[in-house]
Amino acid sequence: MENNENQEVANLSSDGVKQPAKPSTSNDEKAPDSSDNTTQQKPKVSKAKKRKKPKDSTAPRHPLTGYVRYLNDRREAVRAANPNLSFAEITKMLANEWTNLPVDKKQQYLDAAEQDRERYTREYNAYKQTEAYKLFTQQQNEKKLKESKEELKQTGQPVVTKEIPDMDFGNFDIPIFTEEFLDHNKMRDSELRQLRKSNTDYEQQNAILQKHIENMKDAIAKLETEILQQEKNNASLQKHLEHLRSTLTNGFSGVKLPGIKEVATQQNIDSYMTNLHSVLLENSSHDANLLQTVRNIVGRLEFNG
Repeated sequence: MENNENQEVANLSSDGVKQPAKPSTSNDEKAPDSSDNTTQQKPKVSKAKKRKKPKDSTAPRHPLTGYVRYLNDRREAVRAANPNLSFAEITKMLANEWTNLPVDKKQQYLDAAEQDRERYTREYNAYKQTEAYKLFTQQQNEKKLKESKEELKQTGQPVVTKEIPDMDFGNFDIPIFTEEFLDHNKMRDSELRQLRKSNTDYEQQNAILQKHIENMKDAIAKLETEILQQEKNNASLQKHLEHLRSTLTNGFSGVKLPGIKEVATQQNIDSYMTNLHSVLLENSSHDANLLQTVRNIVGRLEFNG
């Protein structure tokens, strides 16, 4: 009796309404065991694991971009100045610094990266001729073939054997799909845009320089023509000068200068005419005969050569 009353009190709701009594569970009516429902559960689909890109330890060191070089140079200093910042925040701060870095300083990192890339290309081309490279590619091909066979066996598909071509596995150290990787790609795109812009600027400068070169060539050709003409003029003047010397020598060969007793010759005609001019200026009033003689000779000379 007492047990039945307790059961009825428990079946009353908070508002006093009597709820139907729950049937008691006997020992014969047990709850179904979870082990009995294994056949009804849906099979779990295993997620494909991300495969890490194989790394060849014997390959040459992969080149670093200008952005990564800047990160390596500045990361420790920024981390020491901001010890409370996370790795991602420090990387974002360095990315902003790289974006605002002056062109001349940024170009130093880009030049170093280009030299490193050329170094890697040379070393990797030489490495591809070694036995270590052939062994590595063979191991990777065998591994991929084995993994493909296992996947086909699991799916129940027939296994088809085919030759896997040689693949070039780089030594890329930045994990993909991380913030650093995305920042790296973003900076690579920025570098490419900067390089394209620089290339366009250089092409424009080359076009301007090419125009200057053409103008300089035209000016040089004009100057060469003027030089040839000037040489012809000089030759003509030299010929005329020789004719004047010869004419003066013939005209004044019999006139001796007073006090000097010098006569005109082909060798001293220049100094003779200078001395004659000085004598005429100094003794113009004392030697009228000499002055008249000079006038007569000059009047008879023909200077047209």
